[in-house]
Amino acid sequence: MSDAAPQPSTSYLPAKSWRHFVAGGLGGMCGAIVTSPFDVVKTRLQSSFFREKASTVSMAGGAGAYTAPRPNIFYNFVETGHILRDIYRDESPRALFKGLGPTLVGVVPARSINFFTYGNGKQLIANNFNDGRENTWVHLTAAAIAGIATGTATNPIWVVKTRLQLESGVHGGSGTALGGSWATIKMILREEGVRGFYKGLSASYLGVTEGTIQWVLYERLKREVTGGAEGEGKGGALEWLGLLGSAGTAKCVATLITYPHEVIRTRLRQPKVNGVVKYTGLMQTLRLVIAEEGARRLYGGLSAHLMRVVPNAAVMFSIYEGILRWESK
Repeated sequence: MSDAAPQPSTSYLPAKSWRHFVAGGLGGMCGAIVTSPFDVVKTRLQSSFFREKASTVSMAGGAGAYTAPRPNIFYNFVETGHILRDIYRDESPRALFKGLGPTLVGVVPARSINFFTYGNGKQLIANNFNDGRENTWVHLTAAAIAGIATGTATNPIWVVKTRLQLESGVHGGSGTALGGSWATIKMILREEGVRGFYKGLSASYLGVTEGTIQWVLYERLKREVTGGAEGEGKGGALEWLGLLGSAGTAKCVATLITYPHEVIRTRLRQPKVNGVVKYTGLMQTLRLVIAEEGARRLYGGLSAHLMRVVPNAAVMFSIYEGILRWESK
């Protein structure tokens, strides 16, 4: 009798924590590899630094992986295809995976931290503050905490990744992914100090709203699909398709609502131009982008972003759910 009582608290919580940590990391890694080329295009379309650089090359008669935007919003998806083609042709196929090194280094801990914090946080919040019941406000609170923790821990990695993706060259970058990342790290330390690694952190905190909306909407859609109190049904083919759709839909809706923070964050992480930092703060960047380029530029790169994050979310959450269910058997 004395051994039976403590068993759940000593074995169940560590196992649950381990599953969330590993499942989130593996899911994030697979999704990042599959959709890396779209991440490169998205970063370049978001950045004024690359657009100005590409325009200069184009006017000089050189090749540049950039196509001038058209007024028709649907052309953005065609534009994404053109940029992918130009990067492949003008910079080499390897350039489509620029920044993948720091992306993988960042994605694995980021997704592990996020899924670990959210998956276990919602249980702790529900058990301690809501009589063990999960509802929308429990999911919202857990998602917000997970987003803040993830953003703070991994911001330096995303700064390095953004700098690497903004490089443009005939040979697709300098050296290996590891060598390029290390050179970028040394350059940031030399020119900007430790604070340079936390550029865009304010925009990342603003982006916590995206993860919060995504988690809350996913939980709701997941429950509708599975019909279970804990969102775990029989695991049939139709249910898995429903989970894929739920993950993709939740990410799409959250992205459309909160996308401008992505553009602001990319601008804040841009390198200096002629020794001058153009974007210095959240509100300053927002006002400057609208004044110089119009409000539409706040959605620059949206097509490439959606083409990346929607399948990314579907892959990531399906692997996450699969590992959780496999480990629970």
